[in-house]
Amino acid sequence: MNYETVSADDFGASLCGLGLNILVRDVLVQAEFLHAVFGMKVHRANADFAIMTYGDQLFQIHSDGTYHSHPLPSLLPDAGARGAGAEFRLYASDPDVAVAKAESMGGHILQAPSNKPHGLREAYILCENGYAWVPSRVLTPEEREVK
Repeated sequence: MNYETVSADDFGASLCGLGLNILVRDVLVQAEFLHAVFGMKVHRANADFAIMTYGDQLFQIHSDGTYHSHPLPSLLPDAGARGAGAEFRLYASDPDVAVAKAESMGGHILQAPSNKPHGLREAYILCENGYAWVPSRVLTPEEREVK
């Protein structure tokens, strides 16, 4: 499917499985952050909407204004973090690289890169909308040996 030219009807009809859509204050700023920090591909980005891909995973970003007649925005804070309790885990993003890029883009590093007992090196990065993005990679054999 060509995400740049697909009609809204055809795109909507193609969605299946588990879908992810995040509401943000500024679609273009959020899309640029995700592209710059994690190398995500941005498709059809405008002030209201963007299609994002991370590898072969697809998700959507919508502006608050596109939900004008929906009850969900009434639950969102006017300022501050929005994504408390949700993590977006990116298993093919080096946390050390992502943190360096996020810092240069104004991201907040909630937790610096560290090796975890479950076999991953990961970090927690908050974007300006307060969503937690968790870049991670599998520990090397050498890192697994260090206790």
